[in-house]
Amino acid sequence: MLNTKNYDYLIVGAGPFGSIFAHEAAKLGKRSLIIEKRDHIGGNMYTHTEEGIQVHDFGAHIFHTDNKEVWNYINKFAEFNGFTNQVIANYKGDLYNLPFNMNTFYEMWGTKTPAEAKAKIEEQKAAAGISGSPKNLEEQAISLIGTDIYEKLIKGYTEKQWGRKATELPAFIIKRLPVRFIYDNNYFNHRYQGIPTGGYTQIFDKLLDNDLIDVQTGVDFFDNKDAYLAEFPRVLYTGMIDKFYDYKFGELEYRSLRFETETIDTDNYQGNSVVNYTDAETPYTRVMEWKHFDYKGASEDKTIITREYPQDWDRTKEAYYPVNDEKNTALYKQYAKEARTNKQVLFGGRLGGYRYFDMDQVINATFNAIREEFDLADDYRFDQN
Repeated sequence: MLNTKNYDYLIVGAGPFGSIFAHEAAKLGKRSLIIEKRDHIGGNMYTHTEEGIQVHDFGAHIFHTDNKEVWNYINKFAEFNGFTNQVIANYKGDLYNLPFNMNTFYEMWGTKTPAEAKAKIEEQKAAAGISGSPKNLEEQAISLIGTDIYEKLIKGYTEKQWGRKATELPAFIIKRLPVRFIYDNNYFNHRYQGIPTGGYTQIFDKLLDNDLIDVQTGVDFFDNKDAYLAEFPRVLYTGMIDKFYDYKFGELEYRSLRFETETIDTDNYQGNSVVNYTDAETPYTRVMEWKHFDYKGASEDKTIITREYPQDWDRTKEAYYPVNDEKNTALYKQYAKEARTNKQVLFGGRLGGYRYFDMDQVINATFNAIREEFDLADDYRFDQN
């Protein structure tokens, strides 16, 4: 017997989608059991404290959004600092500011005005023979910022990240990066930004602190899939959608990551929170130094860094990024069609929806799912209830 308390919901995954859903369902009197195959809650947002430093175990998570409802909501569970992400790119020892802005253009070309930078980009775009709509990421990148910046700061990094040539990647991937003709190193364009003082895990502790919510970690849904589906009237599933359906239409593609974390006997290793290594030869894409995200309580004589290595995904590894190219999007549509006919299971999150979500987008998608599930008014605000 798995449904021991007459639960209304089985929630597969203790990440943001599942945890917020359980929290809001409890406020409406619904009882949920959350099962999580990892040994902790929080999904990829999980953090832990070491040497007084908040370490992000699954890569850097900087909260950024223009959605005031989402921002107000997440601030109910933690105090956020004023951190803004200002990334340094290291190309074979030369350093450049990211995202692409007047500082980058000056460092690359010596241009001092927006007009000079725009002229340089147009000159390189014309020399590359690019006209009309870009057909792939390489053409899109050169159209946006020219050949020099593409070759030094995008090509190697992107091909490491996705495990394929830039000419084989869709153009839309590069559109997520801002291009500014002002001297501004703020990586994101969003109004609200920050890191929770004390880390992200506290948010999940508070979300799940309710007598109507039970959590079991180290439990794999697929060990008892048939029994779970037989015993629970409603299931919220946030794992890989193709795995749920036993890959019946074929295997979707993902990218995985590997992390190497090191404690170093120095107060300051690299002088910045994130340094991207954009050449093709360096095997990792970036190095995070965690104390620069939130200095509060951090050790003065030690620092902790994490190197992030992209890697091919297989069924023994964690899936981090869906590969939303044309082939995989078409395959996902077959699974999505199948999911729409399933009246028992609700699919959500990055893996359940096979879509790259930022944290604020996951939260907003959860809000929408809850409104629909419980027939709440469209103007129901989660930050005020």
